[in-house]
Amino acid sequence: MSKDARHYDTIVAPVITEKATIASENNQFVFKVRRDATKPEIKAAVEKLFDVKVTAVNTVLRKGKNKVFRGVRGKQQDVKKAVVTLADGHRIDVTSGL
Repeated sequence: MSKDARHYDTIVAPVITEKATIASENNQFVFKVRRDATKPEIKAAVEKLFDVKVTAVNTVLRKGKNKVFRGVRGKQQDVKKAVVTLADGHRIDVTSGL
């Protein structure tokens, strides 16, 4: 089970919000992932990087919003998030990093 560079490319960052913290109590963890990442790729990356057993992966694609900041119009990027459910007995400490 070697850690491959592509696994680091698949998982961009953990999402640390109030909602994600509440989900972590139910063995669900939220990560920002690459837009073109598939569910099997995300599952393999999380299992290899954190050495845990993943039971389910759900993805959400949030479309970018149009914003105005100091009179300048801009568009936020689309963001893909993955909600990863772990098997009982497995945990991830997202605050420690990799």
